Amino acid sequence: MKKIGFLFAFFFLLLACEKDTARRNNNPYLPYYSFSVNLNLNLPLYSDLNTNLNPKSITLPNGSQAVIMRVSDSDFRAWNGNCPNQSPTSCSILSIQGLFAKCGCDDQYQYSMFDGTGANARYGMVPYRVEVLGNNSIRVYN
Repeated sequence: MKKIGFLFAFFFLLLACEKDTARRNNNPYLPYYSFSVNLNLNLPLYSDLNTNLNPKSITLPNGSQAVIMRVSDSDFRAWNGNCPNQSPTSCSILSIQGLFAKCGCDDQYQYSMFDGTGANARYGMVPYRVEVLGNNSIRVYN
């Protein structure tokens, strides 16, 4: 009886585990490139991120764009900086307007910097993970 209980518990634990697919890029327009970058918020280039609700567009080491916003001391939001409903082109870089990001090619889509959703948009912004490292630095990765 103990063996059956053990097998049942093991099977249940196996089913409870899942891959982290919620943050994976399922957008057909934007390619998935793995990256990791540490940002020192003491540097003038990233000093805008020391203030809450002050989005900043940055260029990643792989040449792609990202938009990052500090929500609180320990909460940052980071997104792919290309329009999620268009193939990447020279004008498909998101521009920041207040707490929203807009497509550069047209004004059809506007995305929230809080959750990445866009009104009437098929795809939302592609999220990146952010880890607060301390010493006034963060790690942005996917």
